[in-house]
Amino acid sequence: GGILAFLITVWASFLISKFLRFVLEEDVYHHFHLARGIPYAISTMLHYAILLVGFFVALGALGIDLTKLTILAGAFSVGIGFGLQNVINNFVSGLILLFERPIKVGDVIDVGGNVGEVSRIGIRASVIRTADGSEIIVPNGSLISSQVTNWTLSDRKRAVEVSVNVASGADPQRVVELLKSTAGAHPGVAKEPSPQVYVTNFSAGAITFQLRAWIDRYEDLAQLRSDLSLAVNNALARDKIAIA
Repeated sequence: GGILAFLITVWASFLISKFLRFVLEEDVYHHFHLARGIPYAISTMLHYAILLVGFFVALGALGIDLTKLTILAGAFSVGIGFGLQNVINNFVSGLILLFERPIKVGDVIDVGGNVGEVSRIGIRASVIRTADGSEIIVPNGSLISSQVTNWTLSDRKRAVEVSVNVASGADPQRVVELLKSTAGAHPGVAKEPSPQVYVTNFSAGAITFQLRAWIDRYEDLAQLRSDLSLAVNNALARDKIAIA
């Protein structure tokens, strides 16, 4: 009977957690203007809190004296702590990520040279989905202790840069104006900050220009870079400016 009560209590805890998270995500969160990542943090912490309470209730149903269990856990905590240092570190780091939110689900980050979107932040590790569809599991401790570039921490704006080499006989001022107008005419380019063009190099046969434009959505980066490259190529061809 005790074992059956234990299993039923644990199973009920999972069901209660699943139901409450469903209610929050479907009926509650959209009524509040919560910052990105907060709903996920609330749901995750609620899930683990319910499971923890359910586990202790299940132990009580099994007939275990929780007072004695606490004393026993304290006796083993030091020894276990040394063996589970990495696990504990990742667990604490997961809590920091959920509460402090330097990295949120949906952020695009670069950690250890791997760039991708954070698809899940777990208690022990987080999952990053790269542009090619692969998923990288990163221990939470690495996200806290290592240098991480968060491309979308404040917003999802990103600069797109296109390098252009034209023949040295071209009028540099005309090329600058042409590149600015071409980028400004693209519907995916943000009006502010306005597109900028810089001359970055002179050589015997070519002048190098760097076009920089801003977009509102990081997700459009690759497509916008391709679109701008094609648009610049067409604009130079119409103006009969040779590409070096």
